[in-house]
Amino acid sequence: MAYQNDRRAALKRIKLLIYNAKSNIDMFRSKIEEAYACPILPNHVECAEHNYGGVICDVLSPEIYSTRRVMMYIHGGSFIGGSCASWRGFCARLAAKSFSRVVIPEFRLAPAHPYPAAIEDIQAAFRAVYTEVQVACSLDANANNAPSTPQIIIAADSSGASIAMALLFNLRERYRASIAHVILLSPWLDFSANAHLVNGKKKSDELINSETLCRCGEIYTYASNLINPLVSPLKAERELLENFPPLYVQCGEKELLLSDACKLQELLTSCGVSCELDIWPDMMTLFQFADDTLWEPHLAIEKIGRVISQTDKTDAGATFENKPRLEHGITADA
Repeated sequence: MAYQNDRRAALKRIKLLIYNAKSNIDMFRSKIEEAYACPILPNHVECAEHNYGGVICDVLSPEIYSTRRVMMYIHGGSFIGGSCASWRGFCARLAAKSFSRVVIPEFRLAPAHPYPAAIEDIQAAFRAVYTEVQVACSLDANANNAPSTPQIIIAADSSGASIAMALLFNLRERYRASIAHVILLSPWLDFSANAHLVNGKKKSDELINSETLCRCGEIYTYASNLINPLVSPLKAERELLENFPPLYVQCGEKELLLSDACKLQELLTSCGVSCELDIWPDMMTLFQFADDTLWEPHLAIEKIGRVISQTDKTDAGATFENKPRLEHGITADA
């Protein structure tokens, strides 16, 4: 009974992250902020505000992190809501478990700023982050005779996965070569008209239905653009997927969109790209965000940290920053 109560509480909390077709947009945004904005960060992670390519970003730094590795996290929120503040607590946990700094861009949101505004913001921020990390790696290499290749992790959840994949499709080879891993949580990958009519899955998903996905797609971009691979990554041609960075995709067993994640894995595997699909039994969409009521999210975040650490090509020569512990974590608003 206690677990069922915890599960109901988790579903109620996660539901705030997913836009309901009948919801008021301003209210949807404010409820996310109220529920997820974190005044004090966990794990003694520090937060600073930085302008990357004209985009304001949070930069989260754990006590110990690799100097040549940085994660860019593209938040979900159905293309409509979400912010640095509301994803700050979750990303702080990722930063601590992966020993990585995490950059969260404050990209523009639909409907006031529809496609491709978010992609443009993420691309501008990525190029600036890449340049900064590359310079830092070069200086570190000169000082320590270490490899000078930056290692960037691209991570995203739900609607942010569409934006993350669009970023990767648009990157030139020299930028893409710096991507050590792509981490996707409960990704939204296909907004075309009949993509979500999957037999047997609609009833099992307690949070998302095809109407929700269709409405979010319509708010994000015009109908004829929903088959664009920069919106629906599953529509990508083979040449866009070849030489892709390795992926790790984490989903709950009860997700309506689990079949899309399976299709992505099939497409990438057929192109010779490593794609691990990690399905968590009896879990719902975005279960990782219910760490206050369920134990599975804690294990899931630890797993992500191990995936990042084990695939880092630079650990042998990397240096690690060890910051003095502060009495309290600080946020950009402190």
